[in-house]
Amino acid sequence: MRLHKLKANETTGTYLVESPVTETDILLMARQLATLRLRRGRALTSPKEVFSHLQALLADYEHEVFALLMLDSRHRVVAFEEVFRGTLDGASVYPREVVKIALEHNAAAMILVHNHPSGDPEPSQADRVLTSKLKDALSLVGVRTLDHIVVGHEGCTSLAEQGYL
Repeated sequence: MRLHKLKANETTGTYLVESPVTETDILLMARQLATLRLRRGRALTSPKEVFSHLQALLADYEHEVFALLMLDSRHRVVAFEEVFRGTLDGASVYPREVVKIALEHNAAAMILVHNHPSGDPEPSQADRVLTSKLKDALSLVGVRTLDHIVVGHEGCTSLAEQGYL
Protein backbone atom coordinates (compact mmCIF):
# COMPACT_ATOMS: atom_id res chain seq x y z
CA MET A 1 0.00 0.00 0.00
CA ARG A 2 1.27 3.46 -0.87
CA LEU A 3 0.21 6.72 0.72
CA HIS A 4 1.33 10.30 0.19
CA LYS A 5 5.10 10.35 1.00
CA LEU A 6 4.79 6.97 2.77
CA LYS A 7 5.35 3.40 1.76
CA ALA A 8 4.48 0.25 3.64
CA ASN A 9 7.20 -1.23 5.79
CA GLU A 10 7.86 -4.96 6.19
CA THR A 11 6.09 -4.94 9.58
CA THR A 12 2.31 -4.77 9.17
CA GLY A 13 0.86 -1.39 10.13
CA THR A 14 4.16 0.49 9.91
CA TYR A 15 5.33 2.86 7.21
CA LEU A 16 8.53 4.44 5.94
CA VAL A 17 8.71 8.17 5.20
CA GLU A 18 10.19 8.91 1.78
CA SER A 19 10.93 12.61 2.39
CA PRO A 20 10.37 15.33 5.00
CA VAL A 21 6.69 15.85 5.82
CA THR A 22 4.76 18.97 6.73
CA GLU A 23 1.64 19.29 8.86
CA THR A 24 -0.37 19.44 5.61
CA ASP A 25 1.22 16.15 4.49
CA ILE A 26 0.31 14.51 7.80
CA LEU A 27 -3.32 15.64 7.53
CA LEU A 28 -3.49 14.37 3.95
CA MET A 29 -2.07 11.00 5.04
CA ALA A 30 -4.63 10.82 7.90
CA ARG A 31 -7.44 11.41 5.39
CA GLN A 32 -6.03 8.74 3.08
CA LEU A 33 -5.85 6.23 5.94
CA ALA A 34 -9.38 7.10 7.08
CA THR A 35 -10.66 6.54 3.54
CA LEU A 36 -8.88 3.18 3.38
CA ARG A 37 -10.43 2.14 6.69
CA LEU A 38 -13.89 2.88 5.30
CA ARG A 39 -13.25 0.79 2.21
CA ARG A 40 -15.65 -1.70 0.70
CA GLY A 41 -16.03 -4.92 2.67
CA ARG A 42 -14.86 -3.66 6.07
CA ALA A 43 -17.22 -4.69 8.88
CA LEU A 44 -18.38 -1.97 11.28
CA THR A 45 -19.58 -2.96 14.72
CA SER A 46 -19.92 0.23 16.80
CA PRO A 47 -20.19 4.02 16.36
CA LYS A 48 -16.90 4.65 18.17
CA GLU A 49 -15.12 2.40 15.68
CA VAL A 50 -15.76 4.86 12.86
CA PHE A 51 -15.63 8.17 14.77
CA SER A 52 -11.92 8.81 14.29
CA HIS A 53 -12.10 7.95 10.58
CA LEU A 54 -15.06 10.26 10.02
CA GLN A 55 -13.42 13.01 12.04
CA ALA A 56 -10.27 12.81 9.90
CA LEU A 57 -12.41 13.06 6.76
CA LEU A 58 -14.91 15.76 7.73
CA ALA A 59 -13.81 17.81 10.75
CA ASP A 60 -11.66 20.33 8.86
CA TYR A 61 -14.22 21.49 6.32
CA GLU A 62 -15.21 25.14 6.63
CA HIS A 63 -18.66 24.30 5.24
CA GLU A 64 -21.20 21.65 6.15
CA VAL A 65 -20.92 18.32 4.33
CA PHE A 66 -23.52 15.55 4.45
CA ALA A 67 -22.26 12.04 3.69
CA LEU A 68 -23.60 8.50 3.54
CA LEU A 69 -21.88 5.40 4.86
CA MET A 70 -23.67 2.59 3.06
CA LEU A 71 -23.56 -0.95 4.44
CA ASP A 72 -24.61 -4.42 3.38
CA SER A 73 -26.82 -6.73 5.47
CA ARG A 74 -23.82 -7.78 7.59
CA HIS A 75 -22.85 -4.14 8.26
CA ARG A 76 -19.83 -4.23 5.98
CA VAL A 77 -19.01 -1.05 4.08
CA VAL A 78 -20.44 -0.85 0.58
CA ALA A 79 -19.45 2.79 -0.01
CA PHE A 80 -18.76 6.12 1.68
CA GLU A 81 -19.92 9.10 -0.30
CA GLU A 82 -20.08 12.84 0.39
CA VAL A 83 -23.39 13.78 -1.21
CA PHE A 84 -24.34 17.34 -0.20
CA ARG A 85 -22.26 20.44 0.49
CA GLY A 86 -23.63 23.51 2.17
CA THR A 87 -22.61 26.69 3.92
CA LEU A 88 -21.06 27.49 7.27
CA ASP A 89 -24.17 26.50 9.19
CA GLY A 90 -26.26 24.20 7.01
CA ALA A 91 -26.66 21.99 3.97
CA SER A 92 -29.76 21.17 1.98
CA VAL A 93 -30.37 17.42 2.11
CA TYR A 94 -32.95 15.84 -0.17
CA PRO A 95 -34.50 12.52 0.99
CA ARG A 96 -35.28 11.53 -2.62
CA GLU A 97 -31.60 11.77 -3.55
CA VAL A 98 -30.51 9.86 -0.43
CA VAL A 99 -32.92 7.02 -1.29
CA LYS A 100 -31.74 7.04 -4.91
CA ILE A 101 -28.08 6.74 -3.86
CA ALA A 102 -28.89 3.95 -1.38
CA LEU A 103 -30.65 1.98 -4.12
CA GLU A 104 -27.84 2.60 -6.64
CA HIS A 105 -25.39 1.02 -4.18
CA ASN A 106 -27.84 -1.72 -3.15
CA ALA A 107 -27.33 -0.72 0.50
CA ALA A 108 -29.14 -2.72 3.17
CA ALA A 109 -28.31 -0.22 5.92
CA MET A 110 -27.09 3.34 6.20
CA ILE A 111 -25.19 5.56 8.59
CA LEU A 112 -25.90 9.23 7.99
CA VAL A 113 -22.96 11.56 8.65
CA HIS A 114 -22.44 15.28 8.63
CA ASN A 115 -20.03 17.77 10.09
CA HIS A 116 -20.53 20.95 12.11
CA PRO A 117 -17.92 23.50 10.97
CA SER A 118 -18.36 25.27 14.33
CA GLY A 119 -16.58 22.28 15.87
CA ASP A 120 -19.41 21.43 18.31
CA PRO A 121 -20.78 17.97 17.50
CA GLU A 122 -24.01 18.47 19.47
CA PRO A 123 -26.97 17.67 17.16
CA SER A 124 -29.47 20.47 16.53
CA GLN A 125 -33.24 20.11 16.45
CA ALA A 126 -32.98 20.37 12.64
CA ASP A 127 -30.54 17.42 12.68
CA ARG A 128 -33.02 15.32 14.66
CA VAL A 129 -35.91 16.24 12.33
CA LEU A 130 -33.81 15.42 9.24
CA THR A 131 -32.79 12.08 10.76
CA SER A 132 -36.44 11.15 11.27
CA LYS A 133 -37.38 12.15 7.68
CA LEU A 134 -34.48 10.21 6.16
CA LYS A 135 -35.13 7.17 8.36
CA ASP A 136 -38.78 7.12 7.22
CA ALA A 137 -37.88 7.55 3.54
CA LEU A 138 -35.18 4.87 3.62
CA SER A 139 -37.40 2.44 5.50
CA LEU A 140 -39.98 2.62 2.69
CA VAL A 141 -37.44 0.94 0.39
CA GLY A 142 -36.09 -1.50 2.99
CA VAL A 143 -32.92 0.34 3.99
CA ARG A 144 -32.29 0.48 7.76
CA THR A 145 -30.93 3.71 9.24
CA LEU A 146 -28.45 2.60 11.90
CA ASP A 147 -27.16 5.99 13.04
CA HIS A 148 -26.63 9.64 12.28
CA ILE A 149 -23.18 10.80 13.36
CA VAL A 150 -22.37 14.48 13.77
CA VAL A 151 -18.66 15.27 13.40
CA GLY A 152 -16.94 18.23 15.04
CA HIS A 153 -13.43 19.26 16.05
CA GLU A 154 -14.32 18.30 19.63
CA GLY A 155 -15.38 14.77 18.73
CA CYS A 156 -18.39 12.99 17.28
CA THR A 157 -21.92 12.46 18.52
CA SER A 158 -24.11 9.48 17.69
CA LEU A 159 -27.83 10.22 17.52
CA ALA A 160 -28.49 6.48 17.98
CA GLU A 161 -26.57 6.54 21.29
CA GLN A 162 -28.66 9.56 22.34
CA GLY A 163 -31.86 7.59 21.64
CA TYR A 164 -33.02 9.46 18.51
CA LEU A 165 -33.11 6.35 16.30
